[in-house]
Amino acid sequence: MSLQGLSHQARDAKSWPFEQARLLLDRVLKLRLSDAERDLAATLIAAGKADEAARTFEALQKPVVFQCGFGASGLPHMGTFGEAARPTMVRNAFRALTEDAIPSKLIVFSDDMDGLRKIPDNVPNREMLEEDRDKPVSRVRDPFGEYESFAAHNNARLRAFLDGFGFDYEFMSSTACYTGGRFDEVLLRFLERFDAIQAIMLPTLGEERRATYSPFLPISPKTGRVLQVPTLERDLAKGTIVFKDEDGTLTEVPVTGGHVKLQWRPDWAARWTALEVDFEASGKDLIDSVRVSDKLTKVLGGVPPQAFHFELFMDENNQKISKSKGNGLTMEEWLRYGAPESLAYYMYQSPKSAKRLYFDVIPKAADEYLQQLDAFNRVKAEGNATPIDNPAWHVHRGAPPQAGSPVSFSLLLNLVSAADASTKDILWGFISRYIPGADATSQPLLDRLSDYAINYYEDFVKPSKTFRAPDDKERAAMLDLVARFKALPAGCQDAELIQNEVYEAGKTAGFEPLRAWFTALYEVLLGQSQGPRFGSFAAIFGLDRTIALIERALAGEFTA
Repeated sequence: MSLQGLSHQARDAKSWPFEQARLLLDRVLKLRLSDAERDLAATLIAAGKADEAARTFEALQKPVVFQCGFGASGLPHMGTFGEAARPTMVRNAFRALTEDAIPSKLIVFSDDMDGLRKIPDNVPNREMLEEDRDKPVSRVRDPFGEYESFAAHNNARLRAFLDGFGFDYEFMSSTACYTGGRFDEVLLRFLERFDAIQAIMLPTLGEERRATYSPFLPISPKTGRVLQVPTLERDLAKGTIVFKDEDGTLTEVPVTGGHVKLQWRPDWAARWTALEVDFEASGKDLIDSVRVSDKLTKVLGGVPPQAFHFELFMDENNQKISKSKGNGLTMEEWLRYGAPESLAYYMYQSPKSAKRLYFDVIPKAADEYLQQLDAFNRVKAEGNATPIDNPAWHVHRGAPPQAGSPVSFSLLLNLVSAADASTKDILWGFISRYIPGADATSQPLLDRLSDYAINYYEDFVKPSKTFRAPDDKERAAMLDLVARFKALPAGCQDAELIQNEVYEAGKTAGFEPLRAWFTALYEVLLGQSQGPRFGSFAAIFGLDRTIALIERALAGEFTA
């Protein structure tokens, strides 16, 4: 994406990624520069001279670190997408604010050193996994038999998942950080400041757990399992702890070199400190945990990252989405019925408001995305400044496509419904007559949307279609509409002209509000209560076919 000349706009942009980016820039300048240096750097950046500020101050050449985590005991899912998408949106806003003069990176951190506590339901060879329960996921055998470990399998799936969506990231493995020495210095600080760590952690725990809690989870040299046991002795000079192993023997291990794993909130603090993380987003349910990890980070001598908390998704019954319950919508399900762009748009929209994540949100998200993309390109075509507050800019990381779809997703759904279309060829037969020269090559997004529309119709709309007969008032209005359509020029494809006739028929019949007239059309003709602009539908479906559709409904064919 081209970032030159965007800093002035970014400074005043209202969208939430830019709000977070400005807070982050202020944080970076405060942490890395003296007051005088900070004032000069801020002045240069405000003047659109971020490159000069970065050249002037070497501290600004160190990358700004965004981070998100991945639980390696399971496959990538909807939450994984959101974990990567939201910080990426803030990172792109930060890049625009600084015109890419201050480097940045997104670390995707796999928690593959965690013990396997629960066996996933969607994997084979569960008996084998039971044998490896409580071992670090990076030491658990791969139930699929494809990789050296279950973590390696899931990490590979994660990277393919992120690559498929075009994310720019640096992958990091918890196991590699613990065993390769990346966390050694921080682990020794935990040992040295053990009492201060405990003073923060113990008040957050229940009475029973407080009695045995230690921030260190030693890995048994005998069984290889991650143990939740008390730390009985500490030797700062040797950098070791003593604990009681599973067979009851007192065992001494170094806290470095991958011999121990930290509890999850201390682990979070260790990561923030060792990797010098500047920004991390997390769910609203983790606010208290973030506060605890912030305190731990300060005890370790680090600086907590800028936190951004997003609301959780709800299912169709307004219950919190839970992986263990399996409620809500999976990544695979969304991508069967909607484009990745519509999912990114849904993740972008109102992150601090709870939203339903269920099948019925997909058509609305798809059409809102298309509307935003059209609005972005319309502003660009008029020669105005790049509309960086438009969601399409954030969805496409600063480089939205120059064309969207000339047909909305809801209109495609109604075409599929009216034509009972089972293939894209049927849809393209209608579309190509309405838009001469349009085909899958010239309209790639529309072609993809056609696949999604057919899938959505077959799985959700068709099984729930409920036709009803019109009442006397509706019947009279529909007969009037047929007469009006027949009076239009043969083969008329003027959507506005057709829509005007629909309006007039409803007004003449006395529908108040007029929305009731359109609801009647969709319920009687298509067996559903909602739809797109009827004029656009009739123009693409064909005026003659629309007339025939109305006459068949009035003859009782759909309710017989």
